[in-house]
Amino acid sequence: MSDASIAFIGLGLIGGSIARGIKREKPNTKIMAYMRTHSRLLQAKEEGIVDVILDGIGEALRECDLIFLCTPVEYNARYLSEIQPFLKPGAIITDVGSTKADIHEEVRRLRLEGQFVGGHPMAGSEKTGYENSTDHLLENAYYIITPTAASTEEQVNRLVRIANMIGSIPLVLDYHEHDFITATISHLPHIIASSLVNLVKASDNEEGIMKRLAAGGFKDITRIASSSPEMWEQICMTNSGNLSVILERYISSLSQILHELKGNDNQYIYRLFETSRDYRNSFSEKVPGSIAPDYSFTVDMADEVGAISTLSVILAAKGISIKNIGINHNREHGEGTLRIAFYDKETMDSAWKQLERYHYDLISN
Repeated sequence: MSDASIAFIGLGLIGGSIARGIKREKPNTKIMAYMRTHSRLLQAKEEGIVDVILDGIGEALRECDLIFLCTPVEYNARYLSEIQPFLKPGAIITDVGSTKADIHEEVRRLRLEGQFVGGHPMAGSEKTGYENSTDHLLENAYYIITPTAASTEEQVNRLVRIANMIGSIPLVLDYHEHDFITATISHLPHIIASSLVNLVKASDNEEGIMKRLAAGGFKDITRIASSSPEMWEQICMTNSGNLSVILERYISSLSQILHELKGNDNQYIYRLFETSRDYRNSFSEKVPGSIAPDYSFTVDMADEVGAISTLSVILAAKGISIKNIGINHNREHGEGTLRIAFYDKETMDSAWKQLERYHYDLISN
């Protein structure tokens, strides 16, 4: 069955990026969309991403082959009963939520298992909203597909084709397994990052010295604490069982570390860093969805007027595109003054060679 007509309930960062990716590859696909922020729908229509603006859940959905639920996880399940009367034969519903048990349980309660296949594109940004969506946000990111007990191979393959079309890497998982994995590698890290930031806030002095010095490593590992509180409250509460299990394990490991520190067991602390280093270094840069490859290096240079402009001109003259550039205020790990990031290894290597010719002092990560 071809997915010639697709509806989006919610058109934020993820929904908008999926819609853009589909339109890029199959511009004749008819896309309908509904969301509370009407101005964003008007923007999407002006950009040619949305063909039909929906006023709500209704008769227009009878035309759709595929319906994406792209609202916050708590709301996705609520839309199922509203959509159910308007599903045409052969149409399927999917979602993009980062927890699956909640919606799968509602699907089972409504007896929609034959018309639902869950989904979770494992990509995102601290920025939210349709205005920050792109047609390449989900490229090279895992797209987890969670079938129901009644999902057919053909239905699953339809979601696989969509994931491949937008450049993602589809991976089919049982939804229980999915929720435990994401509790461990995604939800717990958000709690850790937020608790670390709050710890610094509570421990800082009146002058805010900790905040001032919290650049470099601390800022990197707590970056995700800038994400939407509303979204992450819902994610944690819809996966609280799995999250509680893995959080208890983490607290136990921290208690063990505290015990060994108080006992001055330097060998235990050494092994802690050694084993974590070795395992972290085993993560393949070719495996998306874990930690994104870092194609960057730093440059040790004097802070002089025009220094960054000169460096940029040198790279631009060779057609080398810079992804990001920033000043290191905290260089606790021996990094240079300026960090430059690139889109791929080939570009990074070309930039390194070019700056070497001009005798810049370069430091690899």
